[in-house]
Amino acid sequence: MRVMSLDQCADQYVLALRPDVELALSPRADDPDAWLREAASGHRRVRPTLETAVGFQPDVVVRYWGGEPRLLVRLQQAGVMVATIEDATDFAGIRTNIRSVADALGVPARGEALIARMDARLANPRPAEARPGALYLTAGGFTAGPSTLIDAILNAGGYRNLADRPYFSPVSVERVALFPPVLFVLGFFDQVRGDWRGPGRHPVVRNASEGRVAASLPSATLTCPAWFAADAAAILRDARP
Repeated sequence: MRVMSLDQCADQYVLALRPDVELALSPRADDPDAWLREAASGHRRVRPTLETAVGFQPDVVVRYWGGEPRLLVRLQQAGVMVATIEDATDFAGIRTNIRSVADALGVPARGEALIARMDARLANPRPAEARPGALYLTAGGFTAGPSTLIDAILNAGGYRNLADRPYFSPVSVERVALFPPVLFVLGFFDQVRGDWRGPGRHPVVRNASEGRVAASLPSATLTCPAWFAADAAAILRDARP
């Protein structure tokens, strides 16, 4: 079997589920924010283009957001199986993604093993009435409210999300300075070159968050709707007061 991955998120799925076949991974497979970056060593990295696909002749293509339109059209015309990882706003959606990709790759049992690993990391949740409030904040100055996977991670990690607006929204530096939340959960701050002048790194925000950071989540746990989102929740659970 030949499997082609069109983006970094898809790389994680194929590396976890089918490391035993011939893989063509995306150029970002070993980036610092890739969960299985070390496992990418030894596998070819290619640009996700039509020309590459014609040369590689994949049996299955896995994608999250990657792939130029003409490539996707040609794959469809050629009858190549394309497994698409859907956006997920909760862990049920991640389970669906894992099963869908595992079935496309012919390894449903490996998919169930990944789900079991994820569910084990989600075990022993904190009772709702004992959850402290926390505000998620990225280096770029954004937070995440209901209808996001971040919200599901916060809840699974034992925190009540203080962002009440759905989806993603900017955080006002002035509001943080005047009304700092009890706790912060930081995301993507380990990417030193990412948003290094972003509002989340503003000195005012840094001062307001001093002594109030519940945890700083590794970017590798946040870049993809995959099983390792449970690892972010476990980090929060283990760090909770």
